[in-house]
Amino acid sequence: MELCGKKRPPEEERKVRANDREYNEKFQYANNCIKTSKYNVITFLPVNLFEQFQEVANTYFLFLLILQLIPQISSLSWFTTIVPLVLVLTITAVKDATDDYFRHKSDNQVNNRQSQVLINGILQNEKWMNVRVGDIIKLENNQFVAADLLLLSSTEPHGLCYIETAELDGETNMKVRQSLPVTSELGDTNKLAKFDGEVICEPPNNKLDKFAGTLYWKENKYSLSNQNMLLRGCMLRNTELCFGLVIFAGPDTKLMQNSGRTKFKRTSIDRLMNTLVLWIFGFLICMGIILAIGNSIWEHEVGVRFQIYLLWDEAVDSAFFSGFLSFWSYIIILNTVVPISLYVSVEVIRLGHSYFINWDRKMYCARKNTPAEARTTTLNEELGQVEYIFSDKTGTLTQNIMTFNKCSINGKTYGDIMDVLGHKSDLHERCEPVDFSFNPLADKKFTFYDPSLLEAVKLGNQFVHEFFRLLSLCHTVMSEEKSEGQLYYKAQSPDEGALVTAARNFGFVFRFRTPKTITVHEMGKPITYELLAILDFNNIRKRMSVIVRNPEGKICLYCKGADTILFERLHHSSQDLMNITNDHLNEYAADGLRTLVLAYKELDELCYEEWAEKLFQASISLDNRDEKVALVYDEIEQDMMLLGATAIEDKLQEGVPETIAILTLANIKIWVLTGDKQETAVNIGYSCKMLTDDMTEVFIITGHTVYDVREELRKAREKMIDSCRALGNGFSQEKVSPPRITSVLEAVSGEYALIINGHSLAHALEADMEQEFLETACACKAVICCRVTPLQKAHVVELVKKYKKAVTLAIGDGANDVSMIKTAHIGVGISGQEGIQAVLASDYSFSQFKYLQRLLLVHGRWSYLRMCKFLCYFFYKNFAFTMVHFWFGFFCGFSAQTVYDQYFITLYNIVYTSLPVLAMGIFDQDVPEMRSLEYPKLYEPGQLNLLFNKREFFICIAQGIYTSVVIFFIPYGAFAKATRDDGIQLSDYQSFAVTVATSLVIVVSVQIGLDTGYWTAINHFFIWGSLAVYFAILFAMHSDGLFEMFPNQFRFVGNAQNTLAQPTVWITIFLTTVVCIMPVVAFRFLKLDLKPQLSDTVRYTQLVRKKQKPQHRCMRRVGRTGSRRSGYAFSHQEGFGELITSGKNMRLSSLALSSFATRSSSSWIETLRKKKPDNLSSPSGEKTLKV
Repeated sequence: MELCGKKRPPEEERKVRANDREYNEKFQYANNCIKTSKYNVITFLPVNLFEQFQEVANTYFLFLLILQLIPQISSLSWFTTIVPLVLVLTITAVKDATDDYFRHKSDNQVNNRQSQVLINGILQNEKWMNVRVGDIIKLENNQFVAADLLLLSSTEPHGLCYIETAELDGETNMKVRQSLPVTSELGDTNKLAKFDGEVICEPPNNKLDKFAGTLYWKENKYSLSNQNMLLRGCMLRNTELCFGLVIFAGPDTKLMQNSGRTKFKRTSIDRLMNTLVLWIFGFLICMGIILAIGNSIWEHEVGVRFQIYLLWDEAVDSAFFSGFLSFWSYIIILNTVVPISLYVSVEVIRLGHSYFINWDRKMYCARKNTPAEARTTTLNEELGQVEYIFSDKTGTLTQNIMTFNKCSINGKTYGDIMDVLGHKSDLHERCEPVDFSFNPLADKKFTFYDPSLLEAVKLGNQFVHEFFRLLSLCHTVMSEEKSEGQLYYKAQSPDEGALVTAARNFGFVFRFRTPKTITVHEMGKPITYELLAILDFNNIRKRMSVIVRNPEGKICLYCKGADTILFERLHHSSQDLMNITNDHLNEYAADGLRTLVLAYKELDELCYEEWAEKLFQASISLDNRDEKVALVYDEIEQDMMLLGATAIEDKLQEGVPETIAILTLANIKIWVLTGDKQETAVNIGYSCKMLTDDMTEVFIITGHTVYDVREELRKAREKMIDSCRALGNGFSQEKVSPPRITSVLEAVSGEYALIINGHSLAHALEADMEQEFLETACACKAVICCRVTPLQKAHVVELVKKYKKAVTLAIGDGANDVSMIKTAHIGVGISGQEGIQAVLASDYSFSQFKYLQRLLLVHGRWSYLRMCKFLCYFFYKNFAFTMVHFWFGFFCGFSAQTVYDQYFITLYNIVYTSLPVLAMGIFDQDVPEMRSLEYPKLYEPGQLNLLFNKREFFICIAQGIYTSVVIFFIPYGAFAKATRDDGIQLSDYQSFAVTVATSLVIVVSVQIGLDTGYWTAINHFFIWGSLAVYFAILFAMHSDGLFEMFPNQFRFVGNAQNTLAQPTVWITIFLTTVVCIMPVVAFRFLKLDLKPQLSDTVRYTQLVRKKQKPQHRCMRRVGRTGSRRSGYAFSHQEGFGELITSGKNMRLSSLALSSFATRSSSSWIETLRKKKPDNLSSPSGEKTLKV
């Protein structure tokens, strides 16, 4: 993102004068042109090449190409390097050009949109790119807002207008904005043309929900807030037209300020590969030095004898300088140990894996028409290495679809179903829902089962009426009446929509609002309240209030908010009622319900007017405006009278307990980071099986000071260590020293859980305590952090990344999860009820939490497996190919002569061996997808990084070097005294080269056949097709036709045909292949028999099952019994009165292993289900496998 013009110095404040371009242009504000593209026709080639050559590998190969252009050291033709280099650069350039073309197309489409601008008193059509700061723009219904505008006037009463902010925050519900009363009368172009007000405001920033400024006009000043602003990207809705003053344009708009580039994430394999490539460079230099020394010695001792007829080049004057030149020649020859095709192949494989995720129908949600989406192609294999999952709760574990379930009004609870004996019953399906037919405006989808509440409403209960009156007034819901009596509510949050809908059905129907009024139908009678003030919700206040005047002139404050906040602000006369209500809240939270407390306060006229003046002065303050306004709000929200509480149900998503159970068996630790209160979060923990009654202990950290938190963490660690001693797990009775605590905690055998509150977490995340917290938390099976802010979520993730060096995954669905998603190694967005901001910030997205198990255990595990096998084979085949030159150097006087011809060197990596390894890297799998889900322990090799690490790398290199030795020395020995059928000596250079090259291609093809675990038609076609292509090209290069066309390039006519016609050559090739492959086959056979991996055992089990008759397997479900947990909470999402989070307790503690089949005949399967097995018995019971 750039602006179309020169860079400007940073602003401290912005001054904008309406209808005065000359004044505004002296500040050099950005125009409204945006540029998200990187290149143009002129700059594309130089800029793109510059970016590509910042890659170390590309620069390295460019350096080799320059060396090959020096005749004295070039032992290969320049095209052996330039062909693959140009191919790679071209593929990357085409990809970059395509991406940038679409950016250009999008930019042009946006910049060329038309807008009506008031210029010299006349409305003129202008392109968006030509709009300037200070211009007045006319907007019509369903038009996008061109820039960040100060709303001046509108056709709606009181300067009101409605907007949709889907492009900003993904929310499709309407929001209301209002102009200042002083400008709302500027409705025609003549008045607007004379408007010369000046705005002084904050500089450009990315805060979508905040704006602070002041309008100076006619010697008066007026406070401006976000409610007066229309931001670029919004769409005008349900408003005929409006006028706005451009404050920020183009790249200065809040939309563009928020479109900064996402932090580039690299996988652990990427980082390891970069390290290994540097090691290979070092190895290459060492080989070059050895061969250069050999050249100097050979020239000094032997080569000097040939000086008479084999002179040195003119530039070479000594054996030392000959060795120096030989060093560079061998660097050129041996460079293929790091082929440039490696990086291209990796990207192709990752792209294929991403398409598999996108195409997976089992991760497609038909109800929402939402498929899974891989929004990045660089992290797929890291999905197979995740050790920690950090999850939001509301909308991620729960559905975020709210229903009004219960309420407490003046000490009496409503919503419970009573049986004939007067006991509570949860069997809603056996009860008839309340009949709301008396109310023609009722929502037919709303259901409630306790008729006593409706009876209280009809009887005119004063407190019940006031309760629902509060719910119908204290909110920011927008109402749209599509037809007579057909109301459609657009709420900022599902909570608020559920509460207003409940009031609607019980006879208090919110009909419509203006900036200064709210109209409610109370029991069929329309009543219009004057809206005096909205005291908005934020994360710190955790409450929302409105001040209204009823038709009788009485002023009343209505407030709803978190229990912990409102209970502190109640009048002392409400103490008894508060105790009763608190008991009800505990009961509601025990059922996993989200709760709010409601209170009200009557105000006299004088008190309100004094307070309103204080609010006005605070709102126009340019310094610490938010803090001053908050203090004024707090002043009036005191000594309120308690009305009652509401309880809203947010059910768990489908499959959440099973998903968490399976991921836990895969040794993945799940931490829930939520804004809920502790009790509600604990209740959800039991519902989704994170917490069970079988756990050794659940530690709850609630300290309010640094000392208290440290003590509680210390006691938790001591209990874990003591329990290990009591169980006799090898710990001595002597005191464990602090440096050993971490290792001891990692070895604890019990199952523990840690629950920590937000205020305690703030202390735990301090620099001197963060490691203590992390050590304690990581020793626990489950961790729940309650009442955390978005920033604390990111800090927790960063803490684990910093000290544990483990792969982390964060998953959430709301804007408050974005920082956590961006901080984790892998970010997953749930496309749910809270917009798409989480999805836009994520690396992967889908619609339900249950798809996470498939993303990790199937796609992630396969991606990791495939990438590891690809890299191992790739390094193997290139060392086998390249090291032959090293051995040949000792037999050619270290003259930098190549074994293969230059065309074989060029085509080896890009034609002969590229497609088979790509097919394996894209399609291979060790076990079917159902077995990956059935046996979660198969996931652990990725967490332990067992399949590709430094040890595996050196094994691959050793195998490659061994192969190169065999491929060189067996043909060399065979050719020493071999003859053709006609008695002519066979040992010519070209025959030897063809034999070695053919042996190499056949050996690496057989090897990839052994490495391939899952054969498809594509694998067969690529492997055997590559062999066929090799022979076709080989015979073509030694044919008469090419010789006649290019006599200087293809001199060895018929060599391949003559060589491969000799039985001796084929015997040599066969012997070479057997000697190369048989040790690998023998080693793998013995390893499979003596020390099989878990995947080997699973495959063996599958073979055994296929031979056995299917047996009926019984299923058993175990229920949880235990004490009820209580909890109530209030969410702290920034916005218009957002609310609590929780979910319904399913009351099952034991793992619902319904997705697993009980197999009593296989004892090792039972061991597999345990959390920390030591070994695994094979089905035969004769062998054990270390897990």
